[in-house]
Amino acid sequence: MAKGFFVRNEKEAREALEEIGLPIVIRPSFTLGGTGGGFAETKSDYYEAVRRGLAESPISEVLVEECLVGWKEFELEVIRDLADNVIIVCSIENVDPMGVHTGDSITVAPAQTLTDRQYQVLRDASIRIIREIGVETGGSNIQFAINPDDGRIVVIEMNPRVSRSSALASKATGFPIAKVAAKLAVGYTLDEILNDITKSTPASFEPVIDYCVVKIPRWDFEKFKNVDARLGVQMKSVGEVMAFGRNFREALQKSLRGLEIGRAGLGADGKDIMNVVDMTQQQKMFAKEDILEKIKVPKADRMFYLRYAFQAGATVDEVHQSTKIDPWFLDNIRQIVEFEAELRELAAVETSV
Repeated sequence: MAKGFFVRNEKEAREALEEIGLPIVIRPSFTLGGTGGGFAETKSDYYEAVRRGLAESPISEVLVEECLVGWKEFELEVIRDLADNVIIVCSIENVDPMGVHTGDSITVAPAQTLTDRQYQVLRDASIRIIREIGVETGGSNIQFAINPDDGRIVVIEMNPRVSRSSALASKATGFPIAKVAAKLAVGYTLDEILNDITKSTPASFEPVIDYCVVKIPRWDFEKFKNVDARLGVQMKSVGEVMAFGRNFREALQKSLRGLEIGRAGLGADGKDIMNVVDMTQQQKMFAKEDILEKIKVPKADRMFYLRYAFQAGATVDEVHQSTKIDPWFLDNIRQIVEFEAELRELAAVETSV
């Protein structure tokens, strides 16, 4: 687990800071959506965040933890029955690294960048956790962070209930988590419940999917003029869109169209904020530096700026250094941008003919 301490007053806050150091994360107890939480990079910001968190927490308590910003984030949806049968319904990966609330992060199911060894470690840990916590029947959502540099794995949080991620996992796999949990609560075991999709296998079989599901949050900052549009540990989205595809690229494009913000996907719809394509090479060079600086801060429109970065000539590694988004996702976005360029060239040839 991440190094952390529960804090209830300024004295404990000072002791925790001395032990952990800066930067540091503040998470109020018993609040939803990260209310009252935040990061602190200076002592003054830290003490202010602690005071705010204590005020927001109904029990006047905050958890202060080591900062894991930039780590890869994963979730496993786990179900257990009275006979101690445990299955993993679905693995979920956050495209945005640690530092952005799960509810504000683009997520994909199943997880795309885990090695088999890492997945088995997370799976075994999830099973041990649900047993140790004592969830005898029903589902739990368990979240992990993985350091991309050294592979260190940290348990972030566990939700011993049906959550937002449970709804995503249910829709992604067709496994009715809430319905199964209700039957488990009255004494059924997983092997006694029929799978609603196959109609022939029991619910004790772990779902396997050969497609990709992408969830993108929907924000409405234009209606809240004074709200900080930067994304962090406090959830700010007002809804979300989920789309299915044969691969990540297809599911991403579908989900962007489904946001109902007037976009046809990543771009090529005449509604771009920047027209990078028509810039000169020198203009692209200056634009690239500005874009790479801009995408360091997570915001609602960052996905569109990733496209601009690649159009301006940025490499996958350069974008990764700015965003800490896994290179696998960035390479897929780059492929979309390159295919768009190919189509544009073909259209130009047809027009000239």
